Parts: sequence; structure tokens; C-alpha cells
Amino acid sequence: MINTFNLQDFITSSVTQRDESLLKQDYQNYDTKLKARIEGKSVLVIGGAGTIGSNYIKVLLRYNPSRLYIIDINENGLTELVRDLRSTIGYNIPDDFKTYPINFGDKVFEKILRNEGPFEIVANFAAHKHVRSEKDHYSIEAMIDNNVLKAKHLLDLLVEFPPEHFFCVSTDKAANPVNVMGASKKLMEEIILAYSEVIPITTARFANVAFSNGSLPFGFIERIMKKQPLSAPLGIKRYFVSPIEAGEICLMACVMGNSGEIFFPKLNETNFETFSNIAERFLRDLGYEPDYCKTEQEAKEKALLLTNESKKYPVFFFQSNTSGEKAFEEFYTVGETLDMESFEQLGIIKNPKSRDFDEINGLFQKLAITFNEDELTKEKIIALLSEILPNFNHIETGKSLDQKM
Repeated sequence: MINTFNLQDFITSSVTQRDESLLKQDYQNYDTKLKARIEGKSVLVIGGAGTIGSNYIKVLLRYNPSRLYIIDINENGLTELVRDLRSTIGYNIPDDFKTYPINFGDKVFEKILRNEGPFEIVANFAAHKHVRSEKDHYSIEAMIDNNVLKAKHLLDLLVEFPPEHFFCVSTDKAANPVNVMGASKKLMEEIILAYSEVIPITTARFANVAFSNGSLPFGFIERIMKKQPLSAPLGIKRYFVSPIEAGEICLMACVMGNSGEIFFPKLNETNFETFSNIAERFLRDLGYEPDYCKTEQEAKEKALLLTNESKKYPVFFFQSNTSGEKAFEEFYTVGETLDMESFEQLGIIKNPKSRDFDEINGLFQKLAITFNEDELTKEKIIALLSEILPNFNHIETGKSLDQKM
């Protein structure tokens, strides 16, 4: 059944419930300026094999950049991205188009930046994005290293080779963070704001990207392919954008924003969806009816009995009880100055509070000291982040998503 399933149609009809892009009018309004700022430019995209990065590239290619270099540690993801772009009509792929499966924190990346630059547009999508990546101090240290420490190193390099536009993706979870992923992105925001006086920098806080790589809805496809049960939390509502809308948000913020601005999609209260509802619609679109199970074990046992003739498909829905799970989405906090007029479907946080370089360097010294402790614990890192970020209110339940299907 999965081979007849059109994911884009399903996202449009059953997740975002929009017949056209959220940003259609904004792209029409700014089309001339977008062309002027992108056409003929040299572009570097870091983390370009992921869902948001790859869709940023697809939107970017509408505007004829002269060079495009893509960096990502996911070699298979880069391969699929190239095949996808080369197999589709309408992408204006420049002659100077290269992909590199390397880490942007490695020395070889610095060589590329020094020898192949300058790049007029640089966008960074490399990030640990999962709340599940805070299970212990090892995973937290790796997350902060990628989302914060390497981001600062990149900025230090770009001070030497300043682009016309630099963009680094954030998350809605950076607004009043309750998990380490959100706290790491909030800290990343504060770092890039400190550099916004010397490099033209923008960022964007994000809604959920429907069926993005590694997301729970994306996992529904994998479960069907493997004849495994579907599992989802009950009552967790999220605002979704489509993958191409995600790319459009980032490109608009990247080239149309003023340095130091934080973009976000305007929430439409009628378009919130629960993961369990999406799972039910997904199954019905494939011709199944959900078979509701009381336990994971029951769901797994029923999955063993699935045949090509089966009309019902086992699902297990549960009440969420994992650490760092935020009950609602928000993109800005009390006291932040907003511009809700410049764009039809995007808001902007103007002049957010920033720290100076001395304070940022002090924070990094505290992080380095903590990570070098012989008896490092998750609790110590949480305590330090709470000290650094006064609005960080970590939700700890002792449960991790790795303990669920």
C-alpha cells in the first residue's frame, strides 16, 4: 500500500490542511528583492542533507545562485539530496555545485571556507534537534557541543570571511525552554546575537516540520514498511508546517531579515494537530482502520499477525510522561518587541536582548570547566544551564523517549 501513498498530498490534506504554501503571498511580495539578493551569489549550506536544510536549498535554487556548496556528516543523505535535485525538473542547479560529507567543526571544513570562499550567503542547519538527546550527561554534552560550541567556532571563522547573509536555525523550544535542546538553542541565539554587530545574522524559531527526518510522523512510514505498530502520545498538540514551507521560512529570514532578528511563523489556532490524530488519518489514507491496543506488548503481538489482507492496524497511544516535554508551542516571550506587519505570515522579534563578547566568553569558560569535571552528571549541567539562562525551567520526569516505541 505504501507505494501508492503520496506524502505531499497527505501533508497538505491531513496535517497542515493548506492547499497552498503558508508563505505564498510573502514570496510574491518580496520576489524582486529575493532575486536581487540571491541571483549570482555564492552559497554555503551546512547541514544541508536534513529536511529543513534540503528544502531551504530547493527554495534557494528558484533564484539562480552561481555556486552552491553543501556540507553534512550524513553521506547517504547528501547522495539522496543530489539524486533528488538532479531527478526533478525546475531546479536551477549551478555548474559549480559540490557536496562534502564532513563535520563543520573539522579542520577540513575550515580549509574549504578559507580556500573556496568567500561565500556571500551562509546557512547553518547542523543541529541536535531531538528532545530525546538529553537522556544523560554524555548526550547533553554532545548536544551542546554541536548546537553551541561549534556554532561559535563557525562564527569566529566567519568574522574573518564575513558573508552578506548568515542564517542559523533555532526552534520554538528556545522560547521559555523546558528541555536541554531548547536551552541549547536559546544559548545559540544569544551567541549569534552577540556577533550580530559584526556579521549580518538572522535566525528563525520553528514549528514542527511535518514528516521531517527522524520525527514521529516520519517514523509512521518506517513502521508501516516494517509491519510494526504505530505509537504516539495522546493530547500533545503541535503546529505544523510542510517541509517546503520550512525551507521558505528560512530563506526569507536569511536574506530579507535585518541582523539580529528572530523570525517565526504566525500561529493559526485552527491548525494545531495531535500526533495521534495524524496517525489515525495516515492509516485510513492507506486503507486501514486503527486497532487500538492497551499496551506496547499487545500492539507488537498483533503486528506479527499482519497480512496483505489485513484491514486493521495496531496502534498504541499513551499519555506523555517524558522529560522536557512542553505542553504547548510558543515563539516569543513577554517583553520581546515584535514586528507583525512586515510579512503576511511571519512575525519578527526585533532587537532581542543580547550579551556582550566578554559575557559570552565567560559562559563558555563555565561550560568548559563543567565538561572537564571527573564526576560530571546530568544534574550539574542542568544546574549550570539554569544559572546561565534564568528562564530555563527544566521538566524532569526520569523518563526518556528511548524507553518508548
